[in-house]
Amino acid sequence: MKIMGLDSCADTMVGDAMRRGLSGGEQKRLTTAEMIVGPSKALFLDEISTGLDSSSTYQIVSCLQQLAHTTESSVVVSLLQPASETYDLFDDVILMAEGKTVYHGPRRNILDFFKGCGFTCPERKSIADFLQEVLSRKDQEQYWSYWHEQYAYMTVDQFVEKFTSSQIGQKLINELSMPLESSEGLKNALSFTKYSLSNFELFKACLSRELLLMRRNSLVYIVKSTQLALIAIIAGTVFLRTRMGVDTVHASYYMGALFYALILTLVNGFPELIIVLSRMQVFNKQRDYNFYPSWAYAIPAAPLKIPISLAESLTWTCITYFLIGYSPEALR
Repeated sequence: MKIMGLDSCADTMVGDAMRRGLSGGEQKRLTTAEMIVGPSKALFLDEISTGLDSSSTYQIVSCLQQLAHTTESSVVVSLLQPASETYDLFDDVILMAEGKTVYHGPRRNILDFFKGCGFTCPERKSIADFLQEVLSRKDQEQYWSYWHEQYAYMTVDQFVEKFTSSQIGQKLINELSMPLESSEGLKNALSFTKYSLSNFELFKACLSRELLLMRRNSLVYIVKSTQLALIAIIAGTVFLRTRMGVDTVHASYYMGALFYALILTLVNGFPELIIVLSRMQVFNKQRDYNFYPSWAYAIPAAPLKIPISLAESLTWTCITYFLIGYSPEALR
């Protein structure tokens, strides 16, 4: 969250059509963070800089660079007009135009390739802007460096031919033409664990998240308990001291009071049911991304609600027990 710059909005709801939450840029950073959490060995990110300022884009790409170098993952990012600082973070560059690959190789060699084609990037010009403009018919001429030769527009196909015949292009073709030796087993290209962490770590993470969500929803539980206490006082006055004898008439009073308590306790749990249903969409997405197994989500979610249910039942019993007059012994 700190790497993605989301620590400042850690307690903010993502938001939906009815509730304003994270901004568009924050949501994009959140989506990028979700992709990093899973055990993926290859990430394909399309236009992650849309709606972000240059500083946020640099921060995200820097995180992706560290991820790629640390875990030996492959990260492919498509960007339009990246800042010079962001452009310098990439190891390789794939430059495409009109659906064709003009250059695919190390970033440090791309200017030498275009210099060999007759085009030079000015010192104060952003390399990313130069790479886009040098392929444009209206902007290409300003970068022509062979002043002793007459300029002629170089098409994308001509650039492709130049790249194919270059040393970098030939090396790429040779690498792609080599058959894959399945016996070697490219372990770096595969993930051999379904989840990024151990079962205990996953369970502990889900448990801490459930506790955090319960603290955030503490107002719901306070309102529920207060409402239950008020209804218990009203119910106690309705069935006030019905213990006048153990017979058929008074037994129906006791059974009515018990049935009412049972129904009210059941209805009092509906707000919790709505919260659970609203979280199912997030759970299904994170489970499919192999963030954690279903049991790691379900086991902490259920037992943590038991103390709340017991507290609500105890509140109801303490208020109504002697008002209704079930039995003079408290142990009963």
